[in-house]
Amino acid sequence: MALLELRASGLYCAPGDFYIDPWSPVDRAVITHAHSDHACPGSRAYLTPTTGASLLQFRVGPDPAIQTAGYGEPLTLGEVRVSLHPAGHILGSAQVRLEYRGEVWVVSGDYKLAPDPTCTPFEPLRCHTFVTESTFGLPVFRWPAAASVMDAIHAWWRANQEAGKASLLFAHALGKAQRLLAAIDPSIGPIHVHEAVDRVCQIYRQNRLPLAPTVPTAEWSRALVIAPPSCHGSAWTRSFGNASTALASGWMRIRGTRRRRSLDRGFVLSDHADWPALLRVIDETRAETVWVAHGYREPLARWLQEHGRRAVAVEARFEESAS
Repeated sequence: MALLELRASGLYCAPGDFYIDPWSPVDRAVITHAHSDHACPGSRAYLTPTTGASLLQFRVGPDPAIQTAGYGEPLTLGEVRVSLHPAGHILGSAQVRLEYRGEVWVVSGDYKLAPDPTCTPFEPLRCHTFVTESTFGLPVFRWPAAASVMDAIHAWWRANQEAGKASLLFAHALGKAQRLLAAIDPSIGPIHVHEAVDRVCQIYRQNRLPLAPTVPTAEWSRALVIAPPSCHGSAWTRSFGNASTALASGWMRIRGTRRRRSLDRGFVLSDHADWPALLRVIDETRAETVWVAHGYREPLARWLQEHGRRAVAVEARFEESAS
């Protein structure tokens, strides 16, 4: 018997009577992390890691009941033993481990292996069935070292200062922007963030994560401005005058993405696993069966099948655009 099944609202666990990252309101939702494609508002009750509770409340509002658990802390939901384990994606992100009648399943949520001071590192888990994301599930997606990417961002910022331009760096408001602020060199110049980024930064700082200081206003020709990708081309960004634009995203690995988005620069920095990391994690689970969700699920499932794995692509309703 499959421990999980795909229903109209998403992945459902019948013996435990709960959903994992449902895409519509349900009675009980186990949430891997607070990105909008995984945390849908409107459910009656939620379970999430303790470190992710404030972000989940930010996403779904103050009214629903939010139960929390520490990483590795076992809980019983219905007939299922459930525990949450680090995914290394963003603050409070988790994999969900399910154990029922000797069968172990793990739902990865989104994950990465790259070091990130803003979240707990990924923890490999053994299981019989592994449900993996595949946002970047093609061999072309291979990430450079984060330190070299930050060096390139610093060089771009300095060059813009010499040219008298503001530096507008677009990044996901939850997770990516804070990862950048944890690694950026604030001695180069003032840093300003969009209000959507600032709201999340306040939660990260409440969790005692060291982020570079930001300022409400600055001499824009020396400043680095971090904003969500949706701000690109808006009246808000035009208010900074002469500016150079860039996006920090795994999608920058694809040739032509920068030109299609009308950006001056692109920096390959993702909060998801690249192709080698996906294969490494799947191997480390020793899973007999792999369910592939999100992104390039069909290509990864087909590759696994061709290499002797029992794998199936499963539907994922929501996708992120600038990861």
